[in-house]
Amino acid sequence: MVPEAGLEIDRLSKRYGDVVALSDMTFEVRPGELFGFVGSNGAGKTTTMRIALGVLEADSGAVRWAGDPITLSTRRRFGYMPEERGLYPKMKVLDQLVYLAKLHGMPANDAHRAADDWIVRLGLRERRLDEVQKLSLGNQQRVQLAAALVHDPDVLVLDEPFSGLDPVAVDVMSQVLKEKSAAGIPVVFSSHQLDLVQRLCDRVGIVNKGTMVACDTVDALRSAGSSELHVHAPAAPPGWAAGIAGVTVVSELDGHTSLRVGDGVDDQVILRAALDTGPVHEFSRHRPSLADLFRDVVKEGR
Repeated sequence: MVPEAGLEIDRLSKRYGDVVALSDMTFEVRPGELFGFVGSNGAGKTTTMRIALGVLEADSGAVRWAGDPITLSTRRRFGYMPEERGLYPKMKVLDQLVYLAKLHGMPANDAHRAADDWIVRLGLRERRLDEVQKLSLGNQQRVQLAAALVHDPDVLVLDEPFSGLDPVAVDVMSQVLKEKSAAGIPVVFSSHQLDLVQRLCDRVGIVNKGTMVACDTVDALRSAGSSELHVHAPAAPPGWAAGIAGVTVVSELDGHTSLRVGDGVDDQVILRAALDTGPVHEFSRHRPSLADLFRDVVKEGR
């Protein structure tokens, strides 16, 4: 039975000497939700995940699952995929997955069955008896995902799961994560591939300098950002829009102009100014992508 409450990260703080790794980090990953956790290198994503898994201890704050504090028993029900591969390089793929499943409490027969199922599902059938160190980096990443899934976890915490994968493997992993969330499992993953995060995630948290600075659905985040007006007027001279009140020229090249338009500015005024220069081939509004929002957040936080 899926609990009503998911994974709660409640005001986590962590320092290393004078360096603040986390400061009141707070968010929740709800049951059945794909949650994207994004930020620059060193922003605090991995530290947060390691605290949730018990690898690190927070200076203050709490982690709860289904409303209760995390214990060793509940952590055994987590599936964790670290950014740095945590596999035994000289063990064979099948043996490794069976061993890890048994460590999580699965009976031997169930462990073998689950390991075989994930080996097939993730396209590793021909590599099942190979040592991990003999696999390509992409196939090692597939084994690492299988290791996080083999014990049928109640929560998935994945640190850069798409790193090093080819497009086919990205599609397979994306489908697996969607299936797990559809089954009611909270899934949180970090990634620098923001196009994937935007496509897959129900909600996204943007982290900067150890603090959650924005957290909402992708649509809500994009709607709250500043949209741009894209105008293609091939005959327009440079600076044609610079004198329009409330309009900021973001970029201008070969007749293609991107404008940031203030509240209350009438688009028709801009359109008439563009038409005064000659034909207009495009006049459209574009909402910011997740990558655009991320860049703006990082710039503001510097």
